Amino acid sequence: MAFDYKKEYKEFYLPPTKPCIVTIPAMNFVAVRGSGNPNDEDGEYKAALELLYGIAFTLKMSYKGSHRIDGYFEYVVPPLEGFWWQEGVAGIDYAHKNDFQWISAIRLPDFVTKADFDWAVAEATAKKKRDFSKAEFLTYEEGLCVQCMHLGSYDNEPATVQLMNDFAKAQGYQIAIDDVRRHHEIYLSDPRRTAPDKLKTIIRHPIK
Repeated sequence: MAFDYKKEYKEFYLPPTKPCIVTIPAMNFVAVRGSGNPNDEDGEYKAALELLYGIAFTLKMSYKGSHRIDGYFEYVVPPLEGFWWQEGVAGIDYAHKNDFQWISAIRLPDFVTKADFDWAVAEATAKKKRDFSKAEFLTYEEGLCVQCMHLGSYDNEPATVQLMNDFAKAQGYQIAIDDVRRHHEIYLSDPRRTAPDKLKTIIRHPIK
């Protein structure tokens, strides 16, 4: 049975639909940075997803080739994640998606080293005949956060964010979004195959 991060770390990937406090340890990601509306068919975001999944699956399937990764075990590729911000905006302004800055990311197993990552970039570039060099090996420690499972359209997220803000304040915390700790979303549904009202998205905000 392949290791599934969503099932093994339910506190990180299956939070309740009511806000809760969680401490997130350091994790490694394959990440791509970009800007613009994620819904643009020819935008940077769609191109970034191709890079992310190309690297993620090259690493996942490495055991079938000549490259050996120390400590490798079979696993399910973790869900897509995104860190979002806009210059000069506190939080997120959903009405102006063209102004988005983002880091799109997929978690990597701890056994994947920077050297293994560099091999995967070169391997994917050679096999798929496209440049994967924009992908980066990112280590990110989120720390203390408030999070909640949001059900429904991405455009309806502000109501869930308000619940999170109110909950954090009631618990004696304040939202601590800054230039390092961002508005964070984890996507448990594929929007191409899921009705908007059925989407499941984890929303996570840093607190202090």
